[in-house]
Amino acid sequence: MPTWRWDIFCRVIDNHGDLGVCWRLSVDLAERGHQVRLWVDDASALAWMAPHGHARVQVLPWSDLPLAGLDGPGDVAIEAFGCELPLSYQAALAQTSQTTQTTQTSQTSQTTPAPASPQTTPLARCPAVWINLEYLTAEAYVERSHGLPSPVLSGPAQGLTKWFFYPGFTARTGGLIREPHRWSPPEQTHHAVRPTGALAPEADPVPPVNPHAGLRHRALRVSLFCYEPPGLGGWLQGLGQGPLPVHLWVAAGRPQAAVRQYLPAGHRHGDCLNLRYLPPLTQQRFDDVLCHCDLNVVRGEDSLVRAIWAARPLIWHIYPQTDGAHHDKLEAFLAMSEAPATLADYHRRWNADQALPLPTLTRDLLASWRDWALALRNRLWTQPDLTTQLIAWVAGKR
Repeated sequence: MPTWRWDIFCRVIDNHGDLGVCWRLSVDLAERGHQVRLWVDDASALAWMAPHGHARVQVLPWSDLPLAGLDGPGDVAIEAFGCELPLSYQAALAQTSQTTQTTQTSQTSQTTPAPASPQTTPLARCPAVWINLEYLTAEAYVERSHGLPSPVLSGPAQGLTKWFFYPGFTARTGGLIREPHRWSPPEQTHHAVRPTGALAPEADPVPPVNPHAGLRHRALRVSLFCYEPPGLGGWLQGLGQGPLPVHLWVAAGRPQAAVRQYLPAGHRHGDCLNLRYLPPLTQQRFDDVLCHCDLNVVRGEDSLVRAIWAARPLIWHIYPQTDGAHHDKLEAFLAMSEAPATLADYHRRWNADQALPLPTLTRDLLASWRDWALALRNRLWTQPDLTTQLIAWVAGKR
């Protein structure tokens, strides 16, 4: 495959989740030899999410004049999650397309073209492939919409075409981000995937590769990366009074603020529930935590995919929408993943619009969910990853 220059545009909307996806995609492309420019309106989270950056990823501020002082649009332009390219960039795309068409028309009209010389004859540059990278969902419309054209009917890029590219969980979608430089394939079906070269969080032992090993002889490890579910207070109370000791690792930001509403100030250790408030984590360290836990409560898109590759039981906290559309999205995921009845019920209660009691976590319950998590990971692993599909798809459009 040839290598190209990619322009990825991102607007930070909800707690840096969109930026997280765009950064992972940028690095994955860069690791495969491509050059990436990431245009973002708020890059502050990269200071802790990816403090070392990447040599082939250039982070640039979103601007009405994004190409000022630069050398034109890239070979591929991605507007992530429908953020809409800046008007000046759209104008640059239109100009590139017009120049290319004019050059090609001129070359075709020559009846006796002179021999081409790579030293003296400028080559026509192909117009950029313009992609709208959409949100992840298991809903049926994704298979119908993936890869469809979207003609631009107004604005400076009127007359051009952009294309819908949908991540997804089936062979008729764009797949999931799974970086080959980060994730090693499962050697056996009962083994959990580990990030390549990953280490467990500081002061914690490295977990066994087999997630079944040692579970009956230690406390449960649970990570919490959530919004503010109505049933959170009851869930925390249940963990504190449950039959099993629990080490709960709470992500920075909204999750910690939510937990502090229900637990006494300064609470850290109880008879059953021990808390650890995590600092902001790099993406690799976050992946490590997920691989280290017996249950992961995750939210949004990026952390859901990470939890799937970790092959550990997960609860997906869907971003709540006022029109209730998130419930349909949840049901589609539960059906696609073939979630057992106990896990589906737990998801529905966690994502309910009112506080509902949550079943007690037991070792046998988690063991059944681990079998589901391993089966889901193994099934999705057989599909080409998103970046591989994206590169091949762009190659077919150029």
